[in-house]
Amino acid sequence: MTAVFGFINKWIFAPVLNFFLGITGGNYALSIFLFTLALNIILIPLTIKGQKSAVGQFKIKPKLDELKRKCGDDKQKYNQGMQKLYQDNNISMGGGCLPMILRLVLVMSVYYLVLSPLTYFTSLDAQSIDAAIKALPAEMVSKRTTYSELFVIEQAYATGSGNIFDAIKNLDFNFLGINLTQKPQFTLNFSKAGVDFKLWIIPFLSFAAAMFSGIYSSLHQKKVNPDAPSMMGMMLMMPLFSLWIAFNAPCGLGFYWACSSLIGAFIQMFINHFFSPAKLVAKEQAKLITKRSAEEKKFASSKAAK
Repeated sequence: MTAVFGFINKWIFAPVLNFFLGITGGNYALSIFLFTLALNIILIPLTIKGQKSAVGQFKIKPKLDELKRKCGDDKQKYNQGMQKLYQDNNISMGGGCLPMILRLVLVMSVYYLVLSPLTYFTSLDAQSIDAAIKALPAEMVSKRTTYSELFVIEQAYATGSGNIFDAIKNLDFNFLGINLTQKPQFTLNFSKAGVDFKLWIIPFLSFAAAMFSGIYSSLHQKKVNPDAPSMMGMMLMMPLFSLWIAFNAPCGLGFYWACSSLIGAFIQMFINHFFSPAKLVAKEQAKLITKRSAEEKKFASSKAAK
């Protein structure tokens, strides 16, 4: 799967992000934000398609509710009746899955892109990057290799010389005074020396963004389908997972995670407002009424002519 991510990044995403780096003067944080925004905007038609696939399910919901009432606790009978109901109405039970899977693949590709600036945004060859990774201090080498390139950049800035520094000196990895190549250190000893508590802004920003996105998704799901299982567990799990990841990786990952959560949530708000299943069903019904009205007028005119 990483080969797929590498192909997408090399031939599609990296050139686009390099474009944003060019117009922002090498500002890594701003480029990540703009790139994430552009990607989510491009994916809007795909998300709308997923919404439209939910229209069929929304239309047959009253029939499903009636089926559930008739079947009671007999789950097997209910599942059989539900499958028949879907078949009779030409509705695919997994119709909305493909857009979600494609979106997940693209999001994971960006994940690797953000953590590999040396590979995708410099002219350094793989041998030079590998040599720099192997030269990292032991405590950094022991970390997941996914984050190695950001650790290399942190070391290059610390030394202020070498081929790595020459390759990245025109890139700005700072966000509001926070170096996105550095890893925040969690501790309950607030007087501990050497801890840059300013870096904690990124993990908690990532947590807050994921919490906002989760709360909105949970409330919207409950509004659209009151009988749906509660998403409270997922709503809490994802923000906590984001917090944990952001404290165990360089700030660049936490920053991307926060951008992705916030932008994704606002894009979803837009889509849910203008392309909700209820509105799409109403639009279909309006078209059907208009069509029938036109046919009736045509029939009346034809009858009057006779």
